[in-house]
Amino acid sequence: MEDVKSFIESGILELYVLGDVSPAERREVEAMVQKHPAVRAELDEIEKALEFYAFENAVEPSAKQRAKVLNSLVVNLADDRIFTKKETLTEPAVITMRQQAGSNFYKYAFAACIILLLASIAVIYNLNNRLQERTQQLLAANSQNQQIAKTVNYMDEQLGVFRDTSYKILRLKGTKNLPGGNVLIAWNPVKKKVMIDLKSLNMPINDKDHQYQLWALVGGKPIDLGVFDKLARDTTEMKQMKPVALAQAFAVTREPKGGSVNPTMSEMMLIGQF
Repeated sequence: MEDVKSFIESGILELYVLGDVSPAERREVEAMVQKHPAVRAELDEIEKALEFYAFENAVEPSAKQRAKVLNSLVVNLADDRIFTKKETLTEPAVITMRQQAGSNFYKYAFAACIILLLASIAVIYNLNNRLQERTQQLLAANSQNQQIAKTVNYMDEQLGVFRDTSYKILRLKGTKNLPGGNVLIAWNPVKKKVMIDLKSLNMPINDKDHQYQLWALVGGKPIDLGVFDKLARDTTEMKQMKPVALAQAFAVTREPKGGSVNPTMSEMMLIGQF
């Protein structure tokens, strides 16, 4: 059955109808027609189609041309050599219909390629979305890990301060301006380091126009050790302030943003001494 289908789709039946086959091919076609009804049916359909096409595209000859043809048939026994080239009847063009089934095959193949292309685009789109999702997850995890590492470093630094016996720990207490205020100060006279424990800071949140400023009292004179903020969020940071080697006391005042050259005594918030 497959051989019959291939024979029909080969286009040889169309050539047979048009008379464009070799003697061997003609015999092969006639043998297949006798042997297979499907081939006979296909051949009949082709003949009908070509006959219909020829009828639809027939050209009516002129009266003069018709008379010459009839005279030629009668006088010259169909010898057309008496016709000049200019008077030669132009035959209607015949379009050879070949490989009809083959054309369908290419249509189906093209459609299949389009479907595969669309499916590939969908797969690539889904993979890209998953890749972006995984990337975002990795970035979030990396950011979280960095935050954890930073917290661990702060805690390690804080523990290191409290474990180092060369540090002196002093709690500054509130004045009449802030009776309940307090904060821990860690001071290392040898390393000249001053650390303020922001986690222990018990003070109101400063506004955008003010900051708190730490002072060291050295020989009766206040020395600026830098400014800091009370943040709305909790923090585990220990903020390193400006260095000082000698100090009899420490104090905190509320100053304009950026700090002052000299402390505003009326804004004294915390104080403590050794």
